[in-house]
Amino acid sequence: MTLLEPSQEVVAFLSKLQGVRIGGEQIETGALLDVIDPSFGTRATQVALGNADHINDAVSAARAALQGPWGSMTAHDRGQLLWRLADAIEAKKQVFGELDAIDNGKPLHIARDVDAIYSARHFRYFAGWPSKIEGKTIPVSSPGKMNLTKVEPVGVCGLITPWNYPTLMVAWKLAPAMAAGNTIVLKPAEQTPLSALYLADLALEVGIPAGVLNVVPGLGRDAGAALATHLGVDKVGFTGSTETGRRIVEASVGNLKKVSLELGGKAANIIFADADLDKAIAGAFGALFGNNGQSCTAGARLFVHRSIKEQVVARLAEMADALSIGPGMDAAPHDLGPVISQPQMDKVLGYIKAGKAQGGEVVAGGARQGDAGYFVKPTVLQSVTDDMTVAREEIFGPVLCVLDFDDEDEVIARANDTEYGLAAGAWTSDLSRAIRVMDGLKAGTIWMNTWGDTDPASPFGGMKQSGYGREMGEEAIALYSQTKSVWIG
Repeated sequence: MTLLEPSQEVVAFLSKLQGVRIGGEQIETGALLDVIDPSFGTRATQVALGNADHINDAVSAARAALQGPWGSMTAHDRGQLLWRLADAIEAKKQVFGELDAIDNGKPLHIARDVDAIYSARHFRYFAGWPSKIEGKTIPVSSPGKMNLTKVEPVGVCGLITPWNYPTLMVAWKLAPAMAAGNTIVLKPAEQTPLSALYLADLALEVGIPAGVLNVVPGLGRDAGAALATHLGVDKVGFTGSTETGRRIVEASVGNLKKVSLELGGKAANIIFADADLDKAIAGAFGALFGNNGQSCTAGARLFVHRSIKEQVVARLAEMADALSIGPGMDAAPHDLGPVISQPQMDKVLGYIKAGKAQGGEVVAGGARQGDAGYFVKPTVLQSVTDDMTVAREEIFGPVLCVLDFDDEDEVIARANDTEYGLAAGAWTSDLSRAIRVMDGLKAGTIWMNTWGDTDPASPFGGMKQSGYGREMGEEAIALYSQTKSVWIG
């Protein structure tokens, strides 16, 4: 193993105590948050730990920015600033990649060349929206009177992002919120605060006014709860577990703030006997093991037609055993890094143990890799049934559960038999079947003969206990906007 040396800019960033970002200033809080490198289980650095008081200060700064230059800025100028930020993210992709590789463990080449680049694309797409947000002139029945609508920002938005895509998930939320003219208090996941803090500095460098983007790393039970309950926050946008999402909804009732939630999933992925098996197996493999299974859209339940199950499982096991696993900053371009933390590793291994105890058969992986860092071998479980814990609960790790089926109607019903509804998909060469399955599956995103595709222009979000509201596209602009009706007599 040969580790890459971080760039000078990243070394300087990590060696300085990073304060919370409030109103364009760095503020030390008197408390520290350890940032752990999951590749080694050791402390990479420390950042200032924010609490409810810092959330309150950040909300005040965001309110002031909303009433200041950002609120009076033309749509054209706001779009130009977002475009500049996109360019800056792309220019600094190495920095973002290294920061995510260090505090998340994601392989550098993926964090840099995929996550950072797609983050820039999100800002570029939404940079075009400020000048496209339009009201209407409405013909009304009152003689001599006119009615028109104005679309305005919601106000101060509290955004809470997860650790699995530290830069990308921040971009998903920030870009539409800022395009609509809002100001932001961002609480990144406590495990992965580094790229969000760096992004706040970059936003100031490109000319975004102070107070528009405030970043307060902190614990969910303190800073996160304060953000959800704060009467000065007009909207909360959250990505994370369903359990936490429920608590945020309860907390938001105090001032009836707008809430959007992108929550957990247990996606069903179906391979029919008539599928292009080379494409389907590769797609199903990537659907789960992409990002080490740490995706809410992971194709965790793989339903395979009984007639092809043995063939499919054998190839999946072979592919899992062939994956390269190693530290995020390893010179070798590994396929997978570690899971995020010791508790998450213990949780994933616990699910594997439970799956075996309930009758599942491990055909690949099934154990920790090494004794340093939080590495779990890519695991394939067969002989899984619908009632097993591994088939019901979100594992959020590199564990693929294979179930067999015989009938189309049967498998659609089983696929839908879950509290979640974020994503689902199927593989078939029969167009009529594809349409039936697409219509039958109950999820916010359906992938047919593909998996994992997203685009800034395409709405994304869940059904059932996977949340509500849509990220990306025109619907994301609507999430962060409100309509005013104006009468003229």
